[in-house]
Amino acid sequence: MTLDLEGRVALVTGASRGIGRAIAVRLGTAGATVGVHYGRNAEAAGTLAADLRNGSRAFGADLAAPGAADALFEAVKAVYGRVDVVIANAGTFEEAPLDAPLDDWLAAWDRTMAVNLRSVAELGRAASRHATERRAAGESGVSVRLVTVSSRAAFRGDDPEYLAYAASKGGVVALTKTLARAGGGLVAFGVAPGFTRTDMATPYIAQHGEAAALRGAALDRLTEPDDVAPTVVFLASGLADHATGTTVDVNAASYVR
Repeated sequence: MTLDLEGRVALVTGASRGIGRAIAVRLGTAGATVGVHYGRNAEAAGTLAADLRNGSRAFGADLAAPGAADALFEAVKAVYGRVDVVIANAGTFEEAPLDAPLDDWLAAWDRTMAVNLRSVAELGRAASRHATERRAAGESGVSVRLVTVSSRAAFRGDDPEYLAYAASKGGVVALTKTLARAGGGLVAFGVAPGFTRTDMATPYIAQHGEAAALRGAALDRLTEPDDVAPTVVFLASGLADHATGTTVDVNAASYVR
């Protein structure tokens, strides 16, 4: 099967590394123009955008800041005139033991919720409003496809020190379903990876070992970003629109529901 996204504009958050980068590469290969979002690594994002071609560009935004995700969406729309695909991938995985001082624990909670949940909500709101505007302008059918990246932790929970992470990802699943039900020219899907070999997971693997990250998986190697990206791009392609509202597990059967 060949996926053809030529002529479509896609925004990918957290695209300078990890799963986001793999998604951006797959979208570019399929012909899409990619808005490559980065939080800190402007050089990596700029290099990737140049490699992707198709008019792709890098866009910086601190998604922990209120309103930053909405402003990012508007910046991409201003450059290209529209946004057809939104991949809400950026996230943080911050350890916060339950016995940590309350102020420290609350600070980690707030940072996690800001990046993992609030920024996704802002992007989903912006995507829905954009789809409504396009329908009012005469477009029919689906005009915007949103894919959120949550986690198996949304369904099975996580270790207690990652309570905020699990809670934030559970919220992502719920908001994805809600936006899908709203319709109005928007379809929304989720992808829920298990442990994946990314920079974000490196501290956990360094502390606990790769065997701990692989625990429970039915396959004999740790999931890589390139194992997750094809599912995301397929959902963004338009070939799965009647599956709107669903979240697809990509976790090597480490959690089956």
